[in-house]
Amino acid sequence: MTSHTKDAPLEISQDLAGLPQQASSRAGLVRVMTWNIHGGVGLDGRLDLQRIVALVRKHAPDLMALQEVGTRRKTDGSAEAFGFLAEALGSHMAESRLVTAPDGNYGHALICRWPLSGVACHDISYRRREPRAAIAAVAETPFGALHVIAAHLGLSFAERRHQAQLLAALVRSGTERTVVLGDLNDWLWRGSVQTTLNRLFPGHTHLRTFPAFWPVLSLDRIYCRPREMLAKQWTDPSARTASDHLPVIADLAMGTTETADLP
Repeated sequence: MTSHTKDAPLEISQDLAGLPQQASSRAGLVRVMTWNIHGGVGLDGRLDLQRIVALVRKHAPDLMALQEVGTRRKTDGSAEAFGFLAEALGSHMAESRLVTAPDGNYGHALICRWPLSGVACHDISYRRREPRAAIAAVAETPFGALHVIAAHLGLSFAERRHQAQLLAALVRSGTERTVVLGDLNDWLWRGSVQTTLNRLFPGHTHLRTFPAFWPVLSLDRIYCRPREMLAKQWTDPSARTASDHLPVIADLAMGTTETADLP
């Protein structure tokens, strides 16, 4: 029963101080991660962002997209979730607060170890459905620029079809290395999102991430181009205690990739 649980305070634990070794310490690699954190509420009904931070730091991503950040649930400090995660996980953050209210904020965020330039939040909402946005930016990595788009797509078929077309328009004219990551909510084989993005991104993950306690659906994905960038991909079943989704983590091989190889 969630009514008898106590939410963890939003204070950075001393046990979480300091970042572990990053993937970027190995030549040419950039580690990326996407995770729908369900507002920081785990299977036990507790809002505990410390668990989120601990698991993210376990994998030490250089760049991460987090969905369902914040909460409308009445709990001390809930409105500070964006700031807490930015302070705990990275030096540079772009956010899209899709719902802003006195009792809390809700949206998604892109957090990076390196500066983000050209940050823009693109409205990809569909009719009267829930507000949605895609965060676009350029991560200034030590190995060159990486064009990044983070998104959390809608639940209806028509909505996702519309949003997939908008995402494609954002990246189709680009010539730089690109990664698209997020909770894309497209669970059907050859669904609208997969059909559209698979053509543009020959490198992509399809790991099962939802529901976290027994994952059968590949809702959360990382797409990249060129194909050779995707050096390694994995998920972490231990995340089931912290959210209703599992994360997707990937190592991108930047150091040996040339923009001339892009499709």
